[in-house]
Amino acid sequence: MNAASLARRGVQAAAVLATMAALAAAAVLPLADDAAPAARRAPAAAAGLAAADVVVQRNAAGTAYEGVVEALRQTTLAAQVPGAVVELPVRAGDRVRAGQVLVRLDARTAEQAAAAGAAQVRAARASLDMATREFERQQQMFVHGATSQAALDRADAAFKTAQAESAAQLAHAAAAKTQSELHVIRAPYAGVVAGVAVVLGDMAMPGRPLLTLYDPTALRVSAAIPLTAGTAAAARGGSFAAQAEVPGAVTGLVRPLRVQLLPTADAASHTMTLRLDLPPHGAIAPGMFARAWLPGADTDGGTSANDRLFVPAQALLRRSELDAVYVIGRNGQALLRQVRPGRSDGNQVEILAGVAAGERVALDPQAAARMR
Repeated sequence: MNAASLARRGVQAAAVLATMAALAAAAVLPLADDAAPAARRAPAAAAGLAAADVVVQRNAAGTAYEGVVEALRQTTLAAQVPGAVVELPVRAGDRVRAGQVLVRLDARTAEQAAAAGAAQVRAARASLDMATREFERQQQMFVHGATSQAALDRADAAFKTAQAESAAQLAHAAAAKTQSELHVIRAPYAGVVAGVAVVLGDMAMPGRPLLTLYDPTALRVSAAIPLTAGTAAAARGGSFAAQAEVPGAVTGLVRPLRVQLLPTADAASHTMTLRLDLPPHGAIAPGMFARAWLPGADTDGGTSANDRLFVPAQALLRRSELDAVYVIGRNGQALLRQVRPGRSDGNQVEILAGVAAGERVALDPQAAARMR
């Protein structure tokens, strides 16, 4: 192949490459022209959504500290003796009275031992009666000189032995009866069954939890408060003008029956435990979310703990265990964000976590989802 042929082929290859580049450019330009309006339409579409600001409300009650509802009397009942569960007349949520039977275990062996003990007591009492009569007869005979001192002493020893054996048998019978009664678990006080850990036929062993019982008339809110100047001053004063709040169970704030600040602090979190005893209320149960409100006890660092954030109820999206809202971002796009809702106040829902003051949320979550 000569130099002229090579030159012609090089020119042809260059022409082909140029043509391909031109075709590629022509194909890209329309796409770019279509993408630009789409980018411009996204903010415009999100801006067309009905939106509302996150409402900030300041509560005059003071500073809120998150806590939990606890029971002053909550008991985990366990078996003291082994045995199969043969009767379980209560379920979780049942109200029971003091002394009511909660669990009954198989007590046939213990009952037979108690019956044997009672029989031994009767035999010991019969021996004691005979020894008593013999001792009295020997005493009378000794007074009239009809018997010797040794015979009287033997009668006295037999009488005292019979007394001791009767007392021992009586104690054994009482222990056997007590052992038999341990197969029946009764409520130590009137309350509510919080949970049952066994079913019929289960084998109960000493120390194994059977059920949990709590007193619904004696509940409290327990909250951890920081060691700040405000809380320290209130602690030195000996009492708080505190109030409790149980969202979803009680409307508004509750004045506690008793306020207690534990004298020790947690070394890891540097907080103290505040307890607010609640008046009886049927809707409150242990484990519920609660708040302790302290007037004048502000947090360090300038954080406004009194601020409470609300969004319209229609903006809240609930799907199974997901609670979320569509937040309008700076670029105008609606972004799905998970939140932790609190109590409802009319057509407003308190948001405990997930949004900040100044943000806007879409009022129609379904429309926001379609525009994404």
